[in-house]
Amino acid sequence: MDTLTEELRKLGLEGEIDSSKSKREAYSHDASMFELVPEVVVAPKNSEDIKKLVQYASEAKKRHNKHISLTARSAGTDMSGGAINQSIIMDMLPHFNKIHATSAIEAHAQPGVYYRDFEKETLKHGALMPSFPASRDLCTIGGMVANNSGGEKSLEHGKTEKFVTELKVVFADGNEYTVRPLTKPELDKKIAQGDYEGNMYKQVFKLCEKHYDVIKAAKPNVTKDSTGYHIWNVWDRETGIFDLNQLIIGSQGTLGFVTDIKFRLVPAPKYSGTLVVFLRDMSALGEMINDVLKHKPATFEGFDNYTLMLSFKLFFFFHKTLGWWGMFKLAFQLIPDALMLFRGIPKMVLLIEFNGESPEDVAAKVHNMREELRPYGHKALFEEDETEAKARKFWIMRRESFNLLRNKVHDKHTAPFIDDLVVPPKHLPQFLPELRTLLNEYEFLATIAGHMGDGNFHVIPLMKIEKKLERIKLAPAMREVNNLVLKYGGSLSGEHNDGMSRGPWLHLMYSREVMHLFKQVKTIFDPENIFNPDKKTDAHWEFSVSHLRTHF
Repeated sequence: MDTLTEELRKLGLEGEIDSSKSKREAYSHDASMFELVPEVVVAPKNSEDIKKLVQYASEAKKRHNKHISLTARSAGTDMSGGAINQSIIMDMLPHFNKIHATSAIEAHAQPGVYYRDFEKETLKHGALMPSFPASRDLCTIGGMVANNSGGEKSLEHGKTEKFVTELKVVFADGNEYTVRPLTKPELDKKIAQGDYEGNMYKQVFKLCEKHYDVIKAAKPNVTKDSTGYHIWNVWDRETGIFDLNQLIIGSQGTLGFVTDIKFRLVPAPKYSGTLVVFLRDMSALGEMINDVLKHKPATFEGFDNYTLMLSFKLFFFFHKTLGWWGMFKLAFQLIPDALMLFRGIPKMVLLIEFNGESPEDVAAKVHNMREELRPYGHKALFEEDETEAKARKFWIMRRESFNLLRNKVHDKHTAPFIDDLVVPPKHLPQFLPELRTLLNEYEFLATIAGHMGDGNFHVIPLMKIEKKLERIKLAPAMREVNNLVLKYGGSLSGEHNDGMSRGPWLHLMYSREVMHLFKQVKTIFDPENIFNPDKKTDAHWEFSVSHLRTHF
C-alpha cells in the first residue's frame, strides 16, 4: 500500500478508498483526449469526508507533498479533461446521489444525481431544468454546474448559471458553506463576520468593485459562454445583488467542491413540433440560421451528413437507448426518410422546434416556418413533424452523435479540441466557409453538430492521436481555429468549458489584465492550489499535450 493511501485511511473516512491498478486506470480518462492516472480514488460518503480530505490535502501540501490535489468527478463525461487528476479523485457517484425534493418551481439534489433521474422527478410536476446537454442520459447535475452546461433548450432559456439558486460548497479551509445571492446589506453583514467566509466575500467584492468597468467589459458578447471565471455576473451595482454562485458555476471544481444544489425550474412544454430541414447546400446555412432566428424557435439544432450516415450504419446501437421494440419503431419511422436520401445525401440535417399550447398551434408554427423558408427549396428538402414523437428519430441521432463517434468508430478516435466554438449567428455566412477551409487544410475528417441558434458548433475531428504526425497537428490547428473564432467576436467555449483543452488558450480571448483577475480569483479560493490543478487559468499546453491518450 502506498504512503498516500495509508495516510487517507488514517483520516477515518466513511467512504471507500481504492488504489488498485484497475480502479486507477478506469478513472484516468474522461470523454476528452487526455489521460492522467490518479494515485487513489476515494468515494466520499458525506460532506464530512470531503471536509477531511480538503483539510488533509491543504496541510499535506504545506508540509511535505507539493503534488497533492483533489478533483471531484461524477459521470466522467467532461470533454475538456476537467474530471481527471494525477493525485486524488473524489468519485461523487456512489454516495452523493440523493434527490431531496422537487416541485413545480424548484428542485433540491446532490451533485452525483444523473440528470436522467432528476428529470423524471421534475417532470412529475410538469417542470424542467432546461439547460441539459446532449449527454443528458449520461451526465450528472453536478457536472452540469461544474461546466455551466447548456444544450438544445439554451436558446430559449439560457444556461445552468440562470437556474442555480443555492449551493453548498466545501472551500479551502475545509468547511462547508451555503452560497446564495445576497443583497448589499446581507453582503456587508457577511463581510463583517471577520472569519474565513467573511474574508473570502470581502476579497471577491473588493476585486469586483475596484475593477468594475474592466470586468463588465470583459463579458463575451455571445449568447453562451463557459470560459474563464464569470466575475461579471457576481456583483451588479444597479441591482445591488452579489452572487458568489456565479463564480462556482463553470469553475470545474477549481474553486471548491459542490456538495448540494438547489435549482429553479421552468414549466415543461405542453406540445412540441419540429421542422426537419435536409440541407443539400451548405453555402445557404448561415443565411438560413439568421432567417430562422427571426421566428424565435424554442430549439434550433443540427448535425452533418457524416453523423447521419453513421447513425444509419450503426443503427443497432440505438437499442441501448430505446430498447429493442423502440429501435424497431424507429426503423419503421425512418423508412420515408431513407427513401428521401435517394434524392441525395443532405450536407446537414437541421431541427427547428416550436412549442405551443395545442397540437394545432404547434402544427401552424411548424408549417409557417416551412413557408418562410420556401426560397431555400432548391437547396433543401423539408419535413413537417408536428409532434415531438414523430421528430424523435432525429433528436436521438443529434443527442447520440458524440456517443456514436466515441464508442463505435474503431479505426479513429474522437479528438474534442475545437469542439465547442461559438460565433454570433450574424457572422456565420462568412465564418463557416472559412472554418471548412481550415479543416480541409489539416485533412481532418470532422463531424459538425450543435446548437445552430446560438452559433455554437461542436466540431469533432476523428484522428489517430496515438500517431505523432497526427498529434503535431493539434496546436497549430487549434491556434488557427481560435483566431478565426475571435476574429468574428466569438467564444472558445459555449458549454464544454476550458479544462486542459482551452485553458491554455484563454490568453487569446482575454486581455492580460482580465487574465490576472481570473488568477486572483483562483488564489482567493484556492491559495494552495489543491482544487483540480492544470485546468482553466492554471492550464498549460505543454502539460496538456504531454498527457494525450495513446491507448483506447
